[in-house]
Amino acid sequence: MKDPEYLSTLERGLSVLRAFDAAHPEMALSEVAIVTGLSPAVARRCLNTLVSLGYVAQVGRRFLLRPEVLSFGSAYLSSMNIEQVAAPPLQSLRDQTGDSASLAVRSGRDILYVCHIPTQRRIRLGAGVGTRFPLHATSMGKVLLAFQGERFVEEFLGGGALARMTERTITDPQAFRERLEAIVDRHYDSALDELDYGIVSVAVPVFDADERVVAAINCSTSTTRISQDELVRTRLPLLREAARAIEDELRRWPMLARSLAAK
Repeated sequence: MKDPEYLSTLERGLSVLRAFDAAHPEMALSEVAIVTGLSPAVARRCLNTLVSLGYVAQVGRRFLLRPEVLSFGSAYLSSMNIEQVAAPPLQSLRDQTGDSASLAVRSGRDILYVCHIPTQRRIRLGAGVGTRFPLHATSMGKVLLAFQGERFVEEFLGGGALARMTERTITDPQAFRERLEAIVDRHYDSALDELDYGIVSVAVPVFDADERVVAAINCSTSTTRISQDELVRTRLPLLREAARAIEDELRRWPMLARSLAAK
């Protein structure tokens, strides 16, 4: 039973905004209805409202997002001081290693990037603030999952099959459990060709003052630059130093820690 304070109309409007992505940058009303699962009449009312508010544009019979939607993300970044807290340690990581450096949180069955310092080298997978990747196929995702407890892990595994992104993606539930147990023991994870071929990464957890894992940070680069063993050996100490710096800042900004921990 839903909370009587729950606004279904708001949920529907947000589902329409979230329907637009790289695969659906521009859609007709019928397409929006299919993607969101809403009736055409409800989808039409949501779209008309969003057009009036300036978040969606209508060109003929098709709809697309307007730049105004960026105000939601920028409001979060500015109000939570993400740049001040996470960017300096990640920038230092990138400068020392040449790798991209990122901070991500758990969002459903994905990781969500909330801070990203890109490498100056071209890599196969582009990423940025707001990028989402499957939890199970990323080093940051497995770090975030590993510290949530056995019950949460079982709920995650019961929520659907682990999609195979490459031949190296872990899709067997028992093998996945064992990987998470190893992460808890060593406090890091490294992924090689699990999300896409040619990508190697290593990630560590970020804890809040209550010793809860609220985020993960990683270094990621091309397999043509460095082996997985060498990446772990050389980057892990730097990552742990960066994580400690971010954790110290989170104690100064408890509001951000609470925001990252909220699920």
